Amino acid sequence: MTQIKPRISVDYTDKAVIIKFTDEKILEDKDITAVRDAIMSVVEQTQRINLVLDFSNVKFLSSAVLGLLIRVSKKVYERDGQLRLCNINPKIYEIFKITRLTKVFDIYPDTENAVNGFAAFD
Repeated sequence: MTQIKPRISVDYTDKAVIIKFTDEKILEDKDITAVRDAIMSVVEQTQRINLVLDFSNVKFLSSAVLGLLIRVSKKVYERDGQLRLCNINPKIYEIFKITRLTKVFDIYPDTENAVNGFAAFD
């Protein structure tokens, strides 16, 4: 029996839901699918979500992850929520800049700054 380890950890605060990626590498299709399913299940639990994706553990990711982030963003905004990214490795941040995703996503240097901009949930 193969054991599937969790790809994310989820922390619920009064202002936001913080999803932290637990893997250093998000490269293979099966990993991306597991991450997508985990994130989408969190997003779909609430109508209006303030979501922070914390990349502090991530050192490598495939271009397919960028597409996943765009889909997550669309789902969050459809549900009248907000999405912020934080703790992105400088090499990965360069990919965001090259692909102009720095103009698409709100990116913060750390979790505290990402969360502080949100108003508390009602």
